[in-house]
Amino acid sequence: MKKNHEKVDFMRQRGSALIISLVFLLLLTMIGVSSIQDSTLQERMAGNERDRNLAFQAAEAALREGEAFLREQSPTFTASGTGGLLSPDYTGAKPTAANYPWASRSRAGASLAGVNSVPRYVIEWLTTQATGPSDQIEVSVVNSYRITARAVGGSTDAVVLLQATYSR
Repeated sequence: MKKNHEKVDFMRQRGSALIISLVFLLLLTMIGVSSIQDSTLQERMAGNERDRNLAFQAAEAALREGEAFLREQSPTFTASGTGGLLSPDYTGAKPTAANYPWASRSRAGASLAGVNSVPRYVIEWLTTQATGPSDQIEVSVVNSYRITARAVGGSTDAVVLLQATYSR
């Protein structure tokens, strides 16, 4: 009679082991899916950071080109902003505005690898200041300019605007 009782216990154990195994398998699957989603999110964040970094570096390069342009040239600034050279009496949209016409009122920088479009810059003539005492015959004049650079990274979503003030 004892043998019959052991047989019934053995049958109960087989059913519960299957259910526990399925629960563990479900938990492991959920952990795996969660890990894959986390990895995908981190990859997207790294890609976005790379795009932004490319745009930042391109904007920096455009700023340096604007400074070099001012060092090497004596540009003519206009009220219409022709060639990205804005005089103090320019009344259009500012280069920091979302509706500024970058294609027609800016200067193109050097083409860089990995960016979506060529970085561009605008030079605004801010002021002319006299330096030195006013009782001297010769007074040195300093012109101040604001250079605004706009660059796009690897995708059109990564846009960086940088500004620098340059005096000479």
